[in-house]
Amino acid sequence: MGDTPVPVLWSATPAATIDFYRTLGYTVTHEQTRPYVYLVFERNGCPIHVAGVPAKVESVIEHVACLVMVDEVAAAHREFSAALRARYGRIPTKGQPRITRFRPGQSRFSLVDPDGNTLVFIQRDEPEDLEYGGSRDLEDLARVLDNARILRDFKNDDRAATRVLEVGLGRFAASATPLERARAMAMLAELAVAMDDPDRAEKYRADIRALELSAQDRIAVAAELRAGTDLERWLDGDVRPPR
Repeated sequence: MGDTPVPVLWSATPAATIDFYRTLGYTVTHEQTRPYVYLVFERNGCPIHVAGVPAKVESVIEHVACLVMVDEVAAAHREFSAALRARYGRIPTKGQPRITRFRPGQSRFSLVDPDGNTLVFIQRDEPEDLEYGGSRDLEDLARVLDNARILRDFKNDDRAATRVLEVGLGRFAASATPLERARAMAMLAELAVAMDDPDRAEKYRADIRALELSAQDRIAVAAELRAGTDLERWLDGDVRPPR
C-alpha cells in the first residue's frame, strides 16, 4: 500500500463536532479532550481527524478543508439530508452547520460542520473533463443562462445567479426565443425557492404559463421546473431521490 494522507480539521466546540458527525452516521473511533482535543471519526472506511483550534487562532475560517470521494454521491446526500432533518428538525442550508442542495446530474455537494470546516463529497468516477460552461459560441440570453448556471452550480452563489438572469432578461428578452425566456424564468423560480421566496417563485411560474410555447418547448421547460419543485420537496423534508 502507498502513502495515505489524512486530513486534520479544527474544532473549537468538540461536543458539537462529535454530535454533528455522529448525526451523519460517522463512528467516533477516538475521543480525547485533555490535555488537548483530538477526535477521529470514520464512515465507510474513510477517517476524518479533528484537532483543537490552535491557541493563536481566534476562529476557524470557512474553506474547503477536505475532499471525500464516494461511490454514490446522490445516496450520500439523501442519507445526510435525512439525518440532519431528524436531528435539527429541518435541513440546514444556511449558517453552520449546513448542506448544499443537490440537483439531478450533479457529481458533488458540500457539507459545512459546526466549526466551518467544509467537506466536499465527490462522485468517485466524476469525469475529468467536467463541463464548466463558458462557451464562446453562445450569445445574448443563451450566454446569460450559461453564466447563471456556473454561478448556481459551481460557485453556489444564488444571489449573483439571480442578478445575472434578471439583468439578462431585461436586456435580451426581445431578441430571445420563447424557450430561452422560459428557461431563464424557470431558473429564477428555482433560485427563488432556494432563497426562501415562494411568492417570487410562483410569479415566475405564472409568467412561464403565459408564454406562447410549443408542446416540445413546454416539455423541455417542465424538466427545468422540476428542479424547483424537487428543491421544495427537499426543503420540506421529502428526501426521496429526485424525479
